[in-house]
Amino acid sequence: MGVVVVSGGTNGMGRAFALGRAERGDRVLVLGRNRERGEAMAGGLIAFLPVDLSSMAETRQAIEHILGEHQVVDALALFANAVAPRRIVTGEGLERTFALYYVSRYLLSFGLRPALDRAAAPVIVNVAGVGVTKGGVRWADPQMTAGWSAVAAQLQAGRANDLLGVGFARRSGSRARYVLYHPGFTRSGDRSALPFVVRGLLAVAAAVAARSVADAVAPIHRFLDAPPTTPVTAVDRGKPLPLDFPTLDPHDAERLMDLTERLLR
Repeated sequence: MGVVVVSGGTNGMGRAFALGRAERGDRVLVLGRNRERGEAMAGGLIAFLPVDLSSMAETRQAIEHILGEHQVVDALALFANAVAPRRIVTGEGLERTFALYYVSRYLLSFGLRPALDRAAAPVIVNVAGVGVTKGGVRWADPQMTAGWSAVAAQLQAGRANDLLGVGFARRSGSRARYVLYHPGFTRSGDRSALPFVVRGLLAVAAAVAARSVADAVAPIHRFLDAPPTTPVTAVDRGKPLPLDFPTLDPHDAERLMDLTERLLR
């Protein structure tokens, strides 16, 4: 029995993964904003911690709670994301997609390091879009004050997560293996914020071409059951990627770590 922390675990792939780990006998802590869904999951081996992961303050409080409750965390699985219908700025001044999809994952990865490093074979799985080359970090304007779109915001945060895996391995000193995993188009996620027409088109596309949640989640269980031996692993829809892949550039990773540290100050 291990302890597994799942961010964004009340919906879609995160929910399916959390339930699957509990079925395997792990103690699972689900982090999410939807109290109704989270409390409906809680019980037995699953606990729910309500937290708005787009808030740096709430995410840090969640980290302190986890470290206080668990000396050892065996695995951290990062799913939290949501497509925004418009540019939203958090109370802490961050563009919300960047805050939720990237900054929360940075904070959880580095913040839970003490508990992860006490595990026998710790692993972090960051479920994002590695393997996609479109988009990039807007170094001069990461909050996207100009030229914001939902797609551009998602792509920026996705590329930031690619670099987070590399940056964590280089900067953290942790024993945890970092896995960047792109499941591909999956019948998962909350699309309620999108326009009705867009939701309909995505539903049709998903029915025709998307993977099932079970198929998308299966490799993540394998990453936990048999963690990789290398510090960073990148897998795009079942295909391992070389670490010299363009979006995994170590120079850019160092640059992003510096940028993130400045934002967090």
